[in-house]
Amino acid sequence: MFCHLRPLRRFCLKKTLPPWLHCSRALSGAEAVNALRPFYFAVHPDFFGQYPREREVNENSLKRLSVYLENLQKPGLKSLKPTQLTFYIREKTAQNCPEGQESVSASGFRAVRFTLRTSDLLSTVLYILNSCSLSVEHVQSLNTSVHSQPPREATGEPDRPIKWHRSYYSFTGFKGPDEDLEHVPKVGTTLTSWLGINGKNAVKKLKNSLPLRKELDRLKNELSELLQLSDIRWQRGWGVAHRCSQLHSLSRLAQQNLEPLQNAKGCTIVFTDRSGMSALGHVMLGTMDVHHHWTRGFYVWSWLPWYLLCRPGWPQTYRDLPTSAFRVLGLKLFESLPSYFDLQRRMSALEDQISSLLGGIQVVYIEELQPALTLDEYYCLLDIFCTQLLRSRVPPPPHSLRGLQMVLSSDRYAPSLHELGHFNIPALSDPASLQSFMRAKAQQARENMTRRETLKVIENELIQASTKKFSLEKLYKEPSISSRQMVDCCKRLLEQSLPYLHGMHLCVSHFYSVMQDGDLCIPWNWKREVTK
Repeated sequence: MFCHLRPLRRFCLKKTLPPWLHCSRALSGAEAVNALRPFYFAVHPDFFGQYPREREVNENSLKRLSVYLENLQKPGLKSLKPTQLTFYIREKTAQNCPEGQESVSASGFRAVRFTLRTSDLLSTVLYILNSCSLSVEHVQSLNTSVHSQPPREATGEPDRPIKWHRSYYSFTGFKGPDEDLEHVPKVGTTLTSWLGINGKNAVKKLKNSLPLRKELDRLKNELSELLQLSDIRWQRGWGVAHRCSQLHSLSRLAQQNLEPLQNAKGCTIVFTDRSGMSALGHVMLGTMDVHHHWTRGFYVWSWLPWYLLCRPGWPQTYRDLPTSAFRVLGLKLFESLPSYFDLQRRMSALEDQISSLLGGIQVVYIEELQPALTLDEYYCLLDIFCTQLLRSRVPPPPHSLRGLQMVLSSDRYAPSLHELGHFNIPALSDPASLQSFMRAKAQQARENMTRRETLKVIENELIQASTKKFSLEKLYKEPSISSRQMVDCCKRLLEQSLPYLHGMHLCVSHFYSVMQDGDLCIPWNWKREVTK
C-alpha cells in the first residue's frame, strides 16, 4: 500500500547524502577509528591540560561515544538509544560555526553539541565529522578502495529493523530497540522527573554491586595493611568489578614476590593508564600492562612537545632518545623506588631554588588541573625552567611573592592568573617579563586565594548538610566541577524534597547518568520543576 513512498525516500537520501555514499560499503571498526582521527585529535583530553572543565567534558563524551560505536558493531542491535554528546574543540580546528555550536569561549574552545541517532558506522562517522566542521574527503577514499556491496534490493534484506522477541535480548544480553528510549533525557528534563524515571534502576544496580563493594573494601584494607600503604586510588572512573580485579592482581603479585613491593611502604598506589611514579610521588600501576611488568619494568610516555625536547636544558640522556611515542627505559618499578625517592628529594630542592629565584613563590603541582606526569617528566620540566632563570641573570625580586603559588606547564601560552589564585607559568617564559607580570598580579592572586579558601569551607559544609538531609551513602563530584558550581548545586538541593536519594551514591557532574554500579550522576546546574 505504501510502495509509492519508496522512490520519495530514495530521492530524499540522494539530496542529503554525498553521491559516493549510495554505492559504499559498511565501514569496519578499525576503519571507523581511522576515519575519526581528525576528530580525536581535535577533542583529545590530553590537549586540555590547563582547562580541567573542558578536559573532563571531552573525556566523558569520548567514553559514551566509544560505547555507542561498540554497540553499533554488535549483531542483533538494529536500534540504539539516542546519545547526546558535548565536545570542546580548539577554535583553529573548527573554522565555521554551523548549528549546534556555541560562540568561542574565553579559553579559545568551541562547544559542539549533537545527538547520535545513526544505525551504522559510516553514517555515524560522517555525522560526527560534519557536526564538528571537519573534512569528510578521507572517508570517501576509504570507501572507494573496496568494491561496493550490492544494493539492498538485491540482497533480500528487509527495509526496516527487525524486532526480535524479548527472550532473544534476555538470552544474548543485547538491548532491545525500544528498551531505553523512555530513559533518554528530554530537553528541559528536571531533576525530580529524571530521578522518578531512573531511581528504581539505580537502586537495583546499587543493590547488585553491594557484595563487590564489600569485597573491594576488604581487598583494599588487606593490601594497605600488608604493604603499609598510605592509600590506594584510581585515576579513572572504572567500575567496582574492574577495581576488584586490579586489586586481586596486585594481591597475587604480593603473594608471589612480596619483597620488592615492600619498597612502597608509606606510598599511595594509583591504578592508571601507565606505570611509573607520578609527580606527586604516587606509585602508578598501569592497568594495560601485564601485571608482572609492575616488578620487571614499565614504559614512560613521552608527552613533552618537540620544542621542549630540543631545549639545551633537557637532560642529555633524554635528548639522545628517538622521539617515538614510548621509551622503554628497562627500569624495575618497585625495585627502583629507592632511586625515585632520591629523585623526589632533588625535585624538592629544584622547586626551592626556583622559589628563591622568583621572590618566594611556591611551586606546586595540582593533580586535578594538570596532565598526569611521571616524576622524571616533571623533574625535567622544572630543570628546564630553572635553567632559563639562571641563564637570564635577572636579579631575584624581594620576597614580595611569598605565600603565592605557581603551576609550571609545558604549553606555549602566555603566563596567566587562574581564578583559584595560582599562576599558570609556561616553562619557556621570559624571566624578566614573567617577574613583572607576577608582581603586577600579586594582589589579585591573594584575593583569589582568599576567596578559594572561603568557598572551600562553604562547599564542605554544604556537602555534609546534603549528605545528612538525604541520608546519602556518598556525595562527591567530578574533578571538573569547581567549588563554586558545587556550592550552587548543593544549595539548591537542600531546598528540595528528594526521597529517591536515600542511601544512594550521588555524583555531581555535567550530565544525567546511572552508572553501572548504581551511582547517580546529575548535572550541577540541574533544572527545577516549573510551578504553574
